[in-house]
Amino acid sequence: MIPAEIIKIKRNGGSISKTDLKTFVDGFTAGKISDAQMSALFMAIYFSGMDNDEIFMLVKLMLDSGQKMDFSHLESYVADKHSTGGVGDKVSIILGPLLAAAGIAVPMISGRSLGHTGGTLDKLETIPGLTTEISLEKFRQQVDSIGISMIGQTQEICPADKKMYSLRNATGTVESIPLICGSIMSKKIAEGIQGLVLDVKIGSGAFMKTIKQGRELGELLKRIGEDFNIRTDIIYSNMDQPLGKTAGLWCEVAESIDALRGAGAPDLMELTFELGAKLLLQAGITSSRATAIAIQQDLISQGKAWDKFIEMAGAQKGKTAGLEKTSSFHIPRHEKLFYAHKSGFIQSMDTTRIGLALIELGAGRKNSSDNVDPTAGMVFFQKLGAEVKTGEPLIRCFNSNSRKLEIALNYLKPTFRIGSDKTAYSLIIVKK
Repeated sequence: MIPAEIIKIKRNGGSISKTDLKTFVDGFTAGKISDAQMSALFMAIYFSGMDNDEIFMLVKLMLDSGQKMDFSHLESYVADKHSTGGVGDKVSIILGPLLAAAGIAVPMISGRSLGHTGGTLDKLETIPGLTTEISLEKFRQQVDSIGISMIGQTQEICPADKKMYSLRNATGTVESIPLICGSIMSKKIAEGIQGLVLDVKIGSGAFMKTIKQGRELGELLKRIGEDFNIRTDIIYSNMDQPLGKTAGLWCEVAESIDALRGAGAPDLMELTFELGAKLLLQAGITSSRATAIAIQQDLISQGKAWDKFIEMAGAQKGKTAGLEKTSSFHIPRHEKLFYAHKSGFIQSMDTTRIGLALIELGAGRKNSSDNVDPTAGMVFFQKLGAEVKTGEPLIRCFNSNSRKLEIALNYLKPTFRIGSDKTAYSLIIVKK
């Protein structure tokens, strides 16, 4: 069928046949379908959605566009974690080495910034020398030998998604549930994993604003995972405020290093341990959630999680000497404070707006070709429910471009709602 006719079918609320969807995905991957045509289909899917048969077919087509990993020779349980995207979410950088230290094999394929959310790859690559672009053979060998590798998509793994990923960002279709499912699950299934835990974000800084939307996405992701014989657990977590103390690029790696060395922010570690517990239970390492959390705490206190992080970073050409001296790297040239406009309790934050301000700082991309500034980021001084005074600092913003810094500060102005009543906040919404 002519591509324009397929677009019209979806635009008008119809279902695309398996043959036509295959024609479109394969044609786009091969360069026979243009970015403009795929953008039009994305927009049609965004507004008209897809039925379950279409979504499952989309996942399979994206998966089949490339190679699949096989770790069946390992005695270790093979598993991964994925977040649907948040502000200040650096859990993967902490949890991956932590799980590997616990004896789980973690072949993690991550992404770059998408929409207002940060990308694990962009953060990791602020470690001097570290590369996330390694061959599949090197990826396989690293998982075999040290239990973890964290890379980006290669031309061999889900090349269809690799092309679609940046186009979704450019076309404003990031929030589409079918496209989210296709992107997340094709990569995870291709990793050759046995188990998966998904952190589905809910709230003002998430793509899913309500628990109803989050459940719709989470339950669909779980069905897809189990259909491909991957044991899949879900945690729904609150993204009504940034996670941890920082958001940005190097500053998030620095916070992750602190966490791996035993000084993690309480909310960051709560979520990390809950997600890790799911996979430790899946792996049969323990049958108790409390013990699973205690195992992770011990691995951090004994320095084993930090050692595994250093081993992973070194294997990927990172310069690890002195890496724990985080203040010595990527020193920003400019910084300014953002202050409370009135006294009272912080009742809400527009966390998506914070994420967009981070893009203005240089910590994310407006276009796929944009360069990022490793020094760009924010430190948050207060959380929801905190009592503040007029003129009290709420955020420290920093980067190495003064013009972008001013733009970001102006963008933050309507971010905080401060009132007379204290707001209750729960990080973990649902443990499923």
